[in-house]
Amino acid sequence: MILTTTDTIPNKTVAEILGVARGSTVRARNIGRDIFAGLKNIVGGEISEYTKLQAESREQAMQRMVEDAKAHGADAVINIRLSTSMVMQGCSEILAYGTAVKLA
Repeated sequence: MILTTTDTIPNKTVAEILGVARGSTVRARNIGRDIFAGLKNIVGGEISEYTKLQAESREQAMQRMVEDAKAHGADAVINIRLSTSMVMQGCSEILAYGTAVKLA
C-alpha cells in the first residue's frame, strides 16, 4: 500500500478514485502519565509520556485508515491528512484520512 500526503505518485497513474479512507482512535490520559507530566511541568521541557501517547495514537489511526483503504480495494491512499480534536477534558481523537485510489 502506497501512502502519501501528495495528490500524485511519481511514475504512477490514478486509474480510479475509490472514496475517502479514514481511521481514527480516541485516547484518554491516565493518572500515571498525568503525575509524571505534572512533575515535568514544574521543571519544563518535553512531556515524553504524552509525546509517546500521541505517536501511538497517530500510528493506530493510520493503520485503521489503511485497513479501510484495503476494504475499498485500494492500491494507495493519496492526499493523507491528520486531524486531532478534543472529545472531552483529557480525551482526544486522532483522525487520519485520505483518498483511496486504484493505480494503473
